[in-house]
Amino acid sequence: MTPISVTQLNNQIKSIVESHFEIVLVEGEVSKVVYHSSGHLYFTLKDENSSINCAMWRSNLAKMKFRLKEGEKVYVYGALSVYVPRGEYKIIAQSIEPSGIGALQKAYEQLKEELSRLGYFNEERKKPIPRFPRRIAIVTSATGAALQDMLRVASKRWLLSEFYLFNALVQGEGAAEDIAMKIKRADDYVFEDGSGFDLIIIGRGGGSKEDLWPFNERVVADAVFQAKTPIISAVGHEIDYLISDFVADVRAATPSNAMEIALPDKNEILLMIDEMKNALIYKITHLIQKKEKELLHIKELLNASSPVKKLDMKFEECMLLFKRFNHSYLNQIQKKEKELNEFKNILFSLSPVIKINSFEKEIDLLKNTFKNKTAQIISSKEKELINLKNAYETLNPKKREKKGFAEITKDGKRIDLNEIKEGDVFDVSNTEIIIKSKALEIVENG
Repeated sequence: MTPISVTQLNNQIKSIVESHFEIVLVEGEVSKVVYHSSGHLYFTLKDENSSINCAMWRSNLAKMKFRLKEGEKVYVYGALSVYVPRGEYKIIAQSIEPSGIGALQKAYEQLKEELSRLGYFNEERKKPIPRFPRRIAIVTSATGAALQDMLRVASKRWLLSEFYLFNALVQGEGAAEDIAMKIKRADDYVFEDGSGFDLIIIGRGGGSKEDLWPFNERVVADAVFQAKTPIISAVGHEIDYLISDFVADVRAATPSNAMEIALPDKNEILLMIDEMKNALIYKITHLIQKKEKELLHIKELLNASSPVKKLDMKFEECMLLFKRFNHSYLNQIQKKEKELNEFKNILFSLSPVIKINSFEKEIDLLKNTFKNKTAQIISSKEKELINLKNAYETLNPKKREKKGFAEITKDGKRIDLNEIKEGDVFDVSNTEIIIKSKALEIVENG
C-alpha cells in the first residue's frame, strides 16, 4: 500500500463527505453561539451524545428573522464542509428554524420581549390623540385598499381634516426601512405656518404573516418610538397584533377603525352643539329673569328713598304749612276786623273824636305790624322752599358731577356763594377734592 499525505487524506475525506452530504437537515440544541465582527455566525449543535460545529455566512445570516440563544432547539438546513488544513468538518447552514415554532414567530417573540424590557410599550410614554386633528399624515401604500378605506370613512365622519399621503412599501424586501423613513419624514415635516402634523397613521390591509412582517421589524419600532407626533398603528385585521401596534400610541383593529379613532363623528358633534346651545339659552334666560327681579327690587328701594320723593314730601309739608298760615292769617284778619267793628261801635256809641282818632292810629299801626309780620313769615317760608329746591339740585347725583360744579361749606354747613363775605374762610369741594379757600375780594356781577 502506497502511503498518502495528511492533506491528501483530508482532501479525499472532503470529496467524499461533501459529495454524499450536499444537503442535510439536522435537529439539535444550540451552544457556544458567537456573532463574529465579520458578520458571520458560529455555533455548536449538539444532542445527548455528540456535537458538531456549525457556521452561517453573513449573506445568509442577514435573512434570519431571529437571533440564536444558548439552549434553544433548532433545525439547521445546510451542507457539510471539511476544512482541509485541520481535518475538521462542520455544517455550513443556509437557514435555521426554531424547533416546534416558526422563525417569524420566534423573531416576533424575541423582539417583543426586548422592546418591552426597554420600555417601548409603557403606557406613561404614550402620547394622547388630538380630539380634532387638523393635519393627518398617512404612511401606507398609495395603491393599497387600506388607503381608500380610510379616506372613505374620513369623508363620512369629519370634513375639516387634511390628509397627506407618504407612499411607502408595505411588504417585501426593504419595506421596513422605507416605512421607518416615511414615519421620520412625516414626524419632521413642517408647514409654512411653523406647525407639523397633528397625527400619523401607519398601516396596511390584511395579509399573511410574511406580508405583514415589515411592521414587526426593529427599525419600524424605533421610528414609532422616537416620533414626537402621536401615531396610530392600523395593520391587517382585528386578530393581527404587530410590534408596531404595541409601540404606537394607539392600536387600531383595521385601517378603517383608525379613522374612527382619529376623527370625531360630525353627527355626534352637531348633537353636542345643539345640546350646549339649548343649555346656554336656558342658563342665559334664567340669569336674565333673575337679574330682572333684582333690578326691580333695587328700583323699588330707590323709589322709596330717592331725593325726588323726599323733596315731594317736603314740598307737601310746605304746602300744608302755607295752607295753615293762610288759614291763620285770615282768622287774624277776620278777628281784627271784628275788633275794629266793635271799636267803631264803641266809638260811635261814645262819640269821642280824639279817642276815635287814637283808636284809628292804633289800628293802622296794628295793621302795618301785622302786614310786616305776615310778609316776614311768607318771605321766610319762601326762602325755606327755595333752600329746599337748591338743596335738591345740589344733592341731585345727575348734576353733582357736571364740569365746574363745586359745593361751598362754611363751619360744616353748606351755604350759597352770595352768603360769603370778604375775609370769610370756607371749603370748596366736589366728589374728588376739598379746597380750603378765603374770600379776598367780593365783586358784584353785572
